Amino acid sequence: MSEIRVVRHKELQTHTAQTPGMTRYPGIAGNTVGSKNIWVGYVVTEPDMRSGAHHHGDCESAIYLIRGHIRVRFGERLEKSVEAGPGDFIYVPPRVIHQEITVGEREPAEAIVVRDSQENVVVDADLPEAVVQER
Repeated sequence: MSEIRVVRHKELQTHTAQTPGMTRYPGIAGNTVGSKNIWVGYVVTEPDMRSGAHHHGDCESAIYLIRGHIRVRFGERLEKSVEAGPGDFIYVPPRVIHQEITVGEREPAEAIVVRDSQENVVVDADLPEAVVQER
C-alpha cells in the first residue's frame, strides 16, 4: 500500500485478541490498514480490575499510559511488579508472562500499546497467582 490512512476513533472495534479485564481496540494493524510489522492499539482496563495473566509470544510491547495508574505483575509466578502512571512508558519483552492491574478504584487505565507484529498476539496463561488479592 502506498497511501496514508487515517483510522478514526469511531472506526475502532474490538475485533482482536482480548484478555479478561482489558479491552483492546486495534488502530494500526494488518487487518485495519495492511501494516506488515507493527500493531498499535488503544487499551482500556476498567477501575478496580485485573487482567488475566498472559504474554505476547515473540513480540516486544511498548505501552504508553495516558490515564490512570497500573501495576504490572510479571515473572513465571507473577512474583515481581512495577507501577506506572500517566506519561510513563512500559517495555514488555517477548514471552514475559504479566498481568495489568488498575491502581485505584475510581478511574480506568487507558494506554496506547505498540507491538512489533501486524497482529495483536495474546497468549493467555493459566496461573492461580493471577487472582491473588494484593490490596
